[in-house]
Amino acid sequence: MAYDSAQQLLAKAQSLAGFSLGELAQQYQAQVPANLLREKGWVGQFLEYLLGSQSASLAQPDFPEIGVEMKTLPIDTAGKPLESTYVSVVPLTDLAEIQWQGSVVQQKLNHVLWIPIIAEKNLAIQERIIAMPFLWRPSPQELIIIRKDFEEAMEMIAMGQVGKIDARFGEILQIRPKAANNKALTETIDAKGKKCLTLPRGFYLRPQFTRLLLQNHFSN
Repeated sequence: MAYDSAQQLLAKAQSLAGFSLGELAQQYQAQVPANLLREKGWVGQFLEYLLGSQSASLAQPDFPEIGVEMKTLPIDTAGKPLESTYVSVVPLTDLAEIQWQGSVVQQKLNHVLWIPIIAEKNLAIQERIIAMPFLWRPSPQELIIIRKDFEEAMEMIAMGQVGKIDARFGEILQIRPKAANNKALTETIDAKGKKCLTLPRGFYLRPQFTRLLLQNHFSN
């Protein structure tokens, strides 16, 4: 499905608000997994299917024709995010060509359709409820911070210091290992510029930040 505008996509997404994942799965004859351990991305993929995203896992927004990325946001009943939000894989090689402008992170966070989902741990997957989706663009100040986090991370990785980036790094963008297990290694460079193996990393938005996004949007 192609959209003419972000507002048209938002209207479609907001038509899902109030429904449980089980109700939507029944309506669209989809199978809800028993748990998300093996199918961690199922909720996002299901909602992308409902909204007609054609982007799959490409390094571009989910709805490239209107430049909008879709992000699900698990929250509790008080509206507090339950986890950090995955943005993209952290590039660990060929860093000389990577700049903020045109980077996957910049493209994915330029315009986001947030879909909050009430997903407390005591709720079965089919009982989780779609809350009211909303559109977000980073403010100039948010953009400065996100870009700074990104560029500082890229600089450290280019200097062979990926091992020094821990969960405390970054004000908005966090870097965390992203691998099924500790055997799924990928190439990077060490401090001497030689190739070595490390765990894949991902860029994530901190839950403190997405909580502010929710508060700012729903208080307006």
